[in-house]
Amino acid sequence: MSDNHPNGSNWERDTLHQLALATVKEQRRSRQWGIFFKSLGFLYLFIILFYVAGWGDKSPVSTQHTALIDINGVIGSDDVVNADNVIASLKSAYENKGTKGIILRINSPGGSPVQAGMINDEIKRLRKLYPNVPVYAVVQDICASGGYYIAVAADKIFVDKASIVGSIGVLMDGFGFTGTMEKLGVERRLMTAGSNKAMLDPFSPINPKHKEFAQQMLDQIHAQFIAVVREGRGKRLKETEETFSGLFWSGESSVEMGLADEFGSSDYVAREVIKQVNVVDFTAREGLADRFAKRLGASVSANLLGKKLGLE
Repeated sequence: MSDNHPNGSNWERDTLHQLALATVKEQRRSRQWGIFFKSLGFLYLFIILFYVAGWGDKSPVSTQHTALIDINGVIGSDDVVNADNVIASLKSAYENKGTKGIILRINSPGGSPVQAGMINDEIKRLRKLYPNVPVYAVVQDICASGGYYIAVAADKIFVDKASIVGSIGVLMDGFGFTGTMEKLGVERRLMTAGSNKAMLDPFSPINPKHKEFAQQMLDQIHAQFIAVVREGRGKRLKETEETFSGLFWSGESSVEMGLADEFGSSDYVAREVIKQVNVVDFTAREGLADRFAKRLGASVSANLLGKKLGLE
């Protein structure tokens, strides 16, 4: 009987209509909240990328300050410490009118003599352009080999008594596997165009001619290193037969030998030597995107050269 009653039919339709509206509203509310939380997630990821990629870096303030440049780690074209980054930092520091002095805060075991040499040359060039802006090297734990190559371009070198300083030498290392191959019964089949193309191949016996050639090249680079140290340290350097042997010394001994000048931290140099305690960091830091692009570019270039030219 209820099916024939008009009020009963209207009640059912109204109920179904209200349920449908409630469902639609709930779905709409769920979508809105979903969009809201997705937006928050994207915003969070963007903020992380913004700082990691270095997009948030700002130009240093123009008030008077001590400029700080970190040289921290291995020196190499594909490493964090490379000539492009350090030279860009130096230029920014020198060109800023508020810079009263520059601190190169060094903590490096060395690396590429090419990259270190480029940085050394640029420091000397900028010192001539800006004679009223002194630059000081401040050694933390270690300043060896390529790190010291950079340090000697500064006006003075400050160390801690326990710092490690020196290692004025050059090396080329590798491995030889000929004995292992003989034991395993492995035959090396190497074909070259060019009698010296397989020079220092680790799977072939050492060639005395190649060894002599490599040693001459190392001696030449070592002589360049020695000349740079003598130029940078001048009469302060107290040479002995061990000075350029590749040995390294404590900070205390380095001052006695004239490899360094005084004891002092970066805070001490800013406060007592430059007399400007306001320190501004000018270190150019590669962002994640820049680092990825550089490595991708190097990888693609290497693959293309290897495949097209066969020069591996």
